[in-house]
Amino acid sequence: MSQVISLQRTSDDTLWAVVASIGRRNRVAEIFPSRAAALADRAWREQQVLAYLAFLKSCQQPPPRYSVAPVRRADLPRGWKPLPALGFLRGQFI
Repeated sequence: MSQVISLQRTSDDTLWAVVASIGRRNRVAEIFPSRAAALADRAWREQQVLAYLAFLKSCQQPPPRYSVAPVRRADLPRGWKPLPALGFLRGQFI
């Protein structure tokens, strides 16, 4: 029996990332297995930024912008942790 079996690689290592951007700095804020979940999280984060916009301006913090992009699990930094909704803690963008 000499039959060629084609194996298709599954995209199990591909995730959807919500990316926070402030200026030229980009950080992965959160990761999700589906694009729909990532888009929902991005909408929630944008809503939080709008709700706290006056607070961000009073603290002289630029508001983060959020986008959704595919990311491989291997491309995440080793010590990666999710970002808070506003993108910073203790006055620093993390």
